[in-house]
Amino acid sequence: MSAPVLVIGRSGQLATDLRVALSDAGRPFVQAGRPDFDLTDPDAPARLVDRVAPSLIVNAAAYTNVDGAESEPDLARALNAAGPGRLAAAAARARVPLIHVSTDQVFGESHDRPHGEDDPPEPLCVYGRTKLEGENAVREADPAALVVRVSWVFGPSGQNFVAKVLSWAAARAHLTIVCDQRGKPTYSPALAQALLTLGARMEAQGPGAPAGLLHLAGETIVTRDVQARAVLEASRVRGGPFAQVDPIATADFPTPARRTLNAVLDTGRAARLHGIALGPFGPDLETTLDRLIGPPKADAGQKA
Repeated sequence: MSAPVLVIGRSGQLATDLRVALSDAGRPFVQAGRPDFDLTDPDAPARLVDRVAPSLIVNAAAYTNVDGAESEPDLARALNAAGPGRLAAAAARARVPLIHVSTDQVFGESHDRPHGEDDPPEPLCVYGRTKLEGENAVREADPAALVVRVSWVFGPSGQNFVAKVLSWAAARAHLTIVCDQRGKPTYSPALAQALLTLGARMEAQGPGAPAGLLHLAGETIVTRDVQARAVLEASRVRGGPFAQVDPIATADFPTPARRTLNAVLDTGRAARLHGIALGPFGPDLETTLDRLIGPPKADAGQKA
């Protein structure tokens, strides 16, 4: 039997979709997460890599509570920076390709155009700073590693903005959603498949194997309020929760963590160098809600 793919992360959205993609492909894999594997344990990454002897490692684990990181910076740093750095060191020693997943929140608001891989990061919150520290730790420990920044990930698995909007709408008739934060919603199952495609090329170790920084995100640029309205309308025609969206500026909607208004990633490098381009938001949202709620109902369009 061939060596397994090692997925760091067990219950999270992307980790779940990586498990599904690997199972569908018939590839052996090992999924490591709490309570059996603790990324904050200094010795755990090396022990795990030695025990599993994988052909590829995909790190989909992170502290992802953006607001919570403001009050738990040490835990966020342990999970987002120190742990990934030790994992990268273990991967480098074992000569195993590593993909580390990062975030659009390493960027700030210095310009209005999409952020490219070569643009200087300027994180605005603890979460973004610790994820940037993790990128740097991974690349320093393992120069052959691939760091993939992703944006506004959603899908039928786990917690994400789409699921939150549905739960909010089930409880309230009006939702206040920021109208000046924009990004590219990214379908998690497609992202998982893209990561495994990149990983396979890293395993082959041929010329042009992916390494360094890469941006992966969906095709469509939207603001959060526009995204929420699309979710709610698609839910309504399925007989699911619906609410009115009241737009508000980020400055008038304070949260513990400051988020960038421009979370748009330039994904041209992924398309140009690796032939990978993820799809538009609309069809992926329809697929997600088909699974979460069911197909559209013939008479639902007549109901307000």
